Amino acid sequence: MKNTIFLLLSLATHFIVAAEPNTLTDAERAEGWKLLFDGKSVDGWRSYKTKDFPKAGWVVENGTLHKQASVRGGDIMTIKTYENFEFAWEWKILEKGNNGVKYFITEERKATVGHEYQMTDDATAHDEFSSTASFYLVAKPAADKPMKPFGKWNTSRIVVNGNHVEHWLNGAKVLEYDCGSDAIMTQVPETKFKKYPGFGEKVTGHILLTDHKDPCWFRNVKIRPLK
Repeated sequence: MKNTIFLLLSLATHFIVAAEPNTLTDAERAEGWKLLFDGKSVDGWRSYKTKDFPKAGWVVENGTLHKQASVRGGDIMTIKTYENFEFAWEWKILEKGNNGVKYFITEERKATVGHEYQMTDDATAHDEFSSTASFYLVAKPAADKPMKPFGKWNTSRIVVNGNHVEHWLNGAKVLEYDCGSDAIMTQVPETKFKKYPGFGEKVTGHILLTDHKDPCWFRNVKIRPLK
């Protein structure tokens, strides 16, 4: 009986520790994961337009990075650039909300143009190409993707390994594509990205959180560079 109680207490302690937001487990550290948000500071992030973090629009509160509603501070991006990586984060939006995570962001384009993992209220999306977990306007996700209700935390992941890219949502792989493939490069001319040479191909770049007018919350933001 005592052994059973001890086991249950040990398991409970394990899950409490594992569930602590904005921390890494020993296993994650061993796998090479790095926190990009510790729940307290915005170290490692900057505005796309300047070397500093925006003075408005983005706040750290209750262990989350909160994009405030209707307060325009501008997009923020990682100070570092990444080539091959696994990027994971948790996020929540409200009804009719809209946000996104962009990757392959380069300052040479002089615009916050990159491949975007869309985060939105699908009821307001124009089509599947602009729905949650899509490669915005270019590739659509699986129709049966697992979504959480508004105000609940969703878990997402982007994996970039060579030219191969995967979008994950709440533990399910909902989209995969290859940069520069025929399927991608024939769709790009049908979008607003057609004016950017080479869009759809693999590049090394920053990861960016977009500034939409709608509120959005982020936590457990982390990355693991891949060789």
